[in-house]
Amino acid sequence: MNEINRRQLIGKALAAAALPLASHVAAAAPAAFPSRPIKWLVPYLPATGPDLGARILAEAVGPILGQPIVIENRAGAGGNIGTRVAAAAPPDGYTLLYTGTPLAANMCLYKAPGYDALNDFHHVMRLTRSDVALVVNAESDIRTLDDLLARLKAGKGQVDYASGGIGTPSHLGVELFLSATGTQAMHVPYKGASELVNAVLGRQVAFGMPIFAAAYGMINAGKLRALAVAGNQRNSKAPDVPTLAELRIPGVELTSWGGVSVPAKTPAAVVGRISSGFTEALKNLDVVAKLEEQGGWVDVQGPAAFVQSIKEEMRMTAAMMKKIGLEPV
Repeated sequence: MNEINRRQLIGKALAAAALPLASHVAAAAPAAFPSRPIKWLVPYLPATGPDLGARILAEAVGPILGQPIVIENRAGAGGNIGTRVAAAAPPDGYTLLYTGTPLAANMCLYKAPGYDALNDFHHVMRLTRSDVALVVNAESDIRTLDDLLARLKAGKGQVDYASGGIGTPSHLGVELFLSATGTQAMHVPYKGASELVNAVLGRQVAFGMPIFAAAYGMINAGKLRALAVAGNQRNSKAPDVPTLAELRIPGVELTSWGGVSVPAKTPAAVVGRISSGFTEALKNLDVVAKLEEQGGWVDVQGPAAFVQSIKEEMRMTAAMMKKIGLEPV
């Protein structure tokens, strides 16, 4: 798809996302909102892909809304800590949640995550997506997927890999890969994608499968070697890196997404004002370019489609857990 057509698709998606809320915005006249700074809870560590994306958007959306949007990182428990705080926040529009894939996955991974992904939030808009990359240290003698498979088979379960935490795409992705290839490895969970990347960089583990956006900087700098991506097509930022399907490893297709949500019962007029702010920001091609420099891509969904994506993520996570024998904790 060429750049002009892709921009047209983004524009159409933004129009569709904004449409359901347009009548609320006009009818309720939410001119008083916002009258003070807005807090955007990011339930992940600073300098991770979600954090960087949120900061780019906060800088763009704040002036549109007329108030600064302040990022607050509340990492821990696979995203559950910050998400619980957001779920319990007053439904007044002054607390946003950066909604990522773990919001849905954690409903399957934890017996009591502390929130209900579908009922405790109004999901305003999906914003971005990223695929997942299988990476090793650039100085490793593992240079191809075949090299990694040979190491895993010889290691008989003693080769270790890093994830960003139990149940994250980086964990489930590797387990699906191991299941598909009939190999084994030792799981070393870290606290987020940045720690995962650092573990591979420091050669504390042999490999990992971080979100591409989290690893792109190090891949581009020649410090990480990407063996494959787990999307359904090659990543435009690394067009020479094949997909796992191309390398005859089918059934390992994962993407990670990010969006913005607010506590349930937030007034529709306020939700509409927030939605219009993000919609307007994403019309700015400079903002889109900055987001996509992180290695992902803008992929907008409005509230109804976003909810359906969250439900589908829950279904897929439950199926993957069953396949690899992972029980809720």
